[in-house]
Amino acid sequence: MRSLTLLLPLTLLLAACGSREVQAPGAYDLSGTIGGDWGENPRLRLALVGTGFPTALTNDGNQPQNVVSSGLNSWNFGFDLPRSPSVATVAGVYQVIAYNDANNTGTYEPGETFARNRQWLIYSEFGGDIPAVKLPGSGEELTPAMTVERGWNLYNRNFPLSGSNPSPAGRVTGYDISR
Repeated sequence: MRSLTLLLPLTLLLAACGSREVQAPGAYDLSGTIGGDWGENPRLRLALVGTGFPTALTNDGNQPQNVVSSGLNSWNFGFDLPRSPSVATVAGVYQVIAYNDANNTGTYEPGETFARNRQWLIYSEFGGDIPAVKLPGSGEELTPAMTVERGWNLYNRNFPLSGSNPSPAGRVTGYDISR
């Protein structure tokens, strides 16, 4: 009986540490649709890609996710954002991309077909003012200087900066991606 008493808490602890079960796309932190021609029998996956400080680059396709066909050239998806992009990241600019995992590695690799949108996920460990982020080499501005809350924020480049853009990214719906 005593060994059962010790085994139960250990079992519950291990169960709490396990990965999340696959859910319907709308049950994830980020959800939307994927559209367009991806070729025959694509292996669509999602990855969080971007850059942060002091961590240089992020390419993380290992977050809980689900991509479900909803018809010809149409899929619904859900993706969970990590608590932070990496242990050392203080601030950063990211996007969730859809890609055809042609070699079935579970990691986005240069050369694989991908698509993204004009919505950026801005992460800040502390909140406050974030400087403009520019592409190295070209100097193209990805995001303007802005004020964000602590944690994940959503900035939509289709709209001007305002009191609601960027906004804290609790549960994001309509994060649609198309080729």
